[in-house]
Amino acid sequence: MPSPQVIFVDANVWFSRTIRDWIGMLYTLPDLPPFHVRWTEDVLAEVIYHLRKKHPQWTGKRITDIRDRLARTFEVGRVDDFVVPDDFRGPDVGDGHVHAAAIACGADMLLTYNTRDFADEGAPYEVLTPDEFLCLVDDATPALVAQAARRMCRFWLERIQEVDLPGSLRRAMCPHFAERVRQRLLENGGALGE
Repeated sequence: MPSPQVIFVDANVWFSRTIRDWIGMLYTLPDLPPFHVRWTEDVLAEVIYHLRKKHPQWTGKRITDIRDRLARTFEVGRVDDFVVPDDFRGPDVGDGHVHAAAIACGADMLLTYNTRDFADEGAPYEVLTPDEFLCLVDDATPALVAQAARRMCRFWLERIQEVDLPGSLRRAMCPHFAERVRQRLLENGGALGE
């Protein structure tokens, strides 16, 4: 993966705590991020809507904190100026705003779990699943992935005294990256040091 690539992240990707954590860690850990993240308020509104629908008992603060953390972490990546085309050909016309924003920001890649919804657009960006994208990051920066895995292990062990990063990634539909993370942890002897 030539770096830094511009990625536009769809709401269904941000919905996953696991994937939010990985993209955020890989973006913020190095001095120079290996990719640039783009997003819109429309996307964050969709994330919030679906989080609330799945977790009606969550406090307002919990939902707001997720939204604010995303906006703060990727502050320079907000895309405001885009026009949704009348002729968007995807199977879900509701995805037109994602397509339009990805084009407007010059995205190299669109990260989404719904790759088929964007496959026929002939857009100037590549459509990837989170698993495919994270594997590309690992190809380009394996030491960064190993460092992020160690840091995440420490975080979860301190917080809840247990951790299964590969299992969390498999549940987030990232089986190939899960295996790579497992390998990175084994290469380090399961050590949690930097």
